Amino acid sequence: MAENPSEQEIYHAHAKINLSLEVLNKRPDGFHEVMSVMQTIGLSDKLFVSLADDLQFDCNQPELVVEENLVWRAALLMLELCGEGQQRGADIYLEKVIPVKAGLGGGSSDAAATLVALNRLWKLELSEAHLVELAGQLGSDVPFFIRGGTALAEGRGERLEPLPDLTPSWLVLLFPQVDLPENKTRELYRMLDRNDFSSGGVTRALVRAISRQERPSQSLFFNSFERVVYERFPRMDYFRQAMVEAGADYVRVSGSGPTIYTLLHDEADAWAIAGQLNERGFATAVVPTVQS
Repeated sequence: MAENPSEQEIYHAHAKINLSLEVLNKRPDGFHEVMSVMQTIGLSDKLFVSLADDLQFDCNQPELVVEENLVWRAALLMLELCGEGQQRGADIYLEKVIPVKAGLGGGSSDAAATLVALNRLWKLELSEAHLVELAGQLGSDVPFFIRGGTALAEGRGERLEPLPDLTPSWLVLLFPQVDLPENKTRELYRMLDRNDFSSGGVTRALVRAISRQERPSQSLFFNSFERVVYERFPRMDYFRQAMVEAGADYVRVSGSGPTIYTLLHDEADAWAIAGQLNERGFATAVVPTVQS
């Protein structure tokens, strides 16, 4: 995750896609029980970290420099862990590339990168397991990004089982231009009904295929949110149809959207699809899967 260790270190905070995302039920604590296979991909923010007299945070998107930002919250959590009397400081700069509220886990990945970076910068020597525990205090998806790669996530998303690396693949991502509510994910969870809940069987079949190093069939890429995403954002079907017309055999929503993707085994095929979409003015990216 770190690049060019020196006075200033650079950490890549990779985005993710959900190869599967099944919502099983609503729990007594108000959260939802999920089962998902998550995969890091070659789209990333950059976190620049260096020692400083106090804690400072800035970003190339100034509107993100707020107390609620997960980078800042992660930094404060690490500072609290140091205890009183331990003078710690860091200059943290986030170069944001992953679209915000896109269903790609950018904020969660930034938080995980901050935990890893400050653990190294301040020589705290916390174990990966300890970092995962801290990550769980910041959000359900944050623990996954401590290690990345391919993993099965259960519970609220915090219970992780590393899986063998997915067979190297390429993705075409399309970023639909839709107006997103402030609490998009929370709203979409509220829109789910019992018919959207599932047993986890599709995800378990996907895990078996990955464990056998097979190329999963497209029928195993599933997302419980797709109905409500297309209902909440009616223009989404226009973007999905554009990907199909460009040559995608199937199109899936990542996380709670609105990013949609198709996964291919040949890089040339991915660029061919993206090229057609780019000619029509769509915002796209072609990226590989990233191993842990």
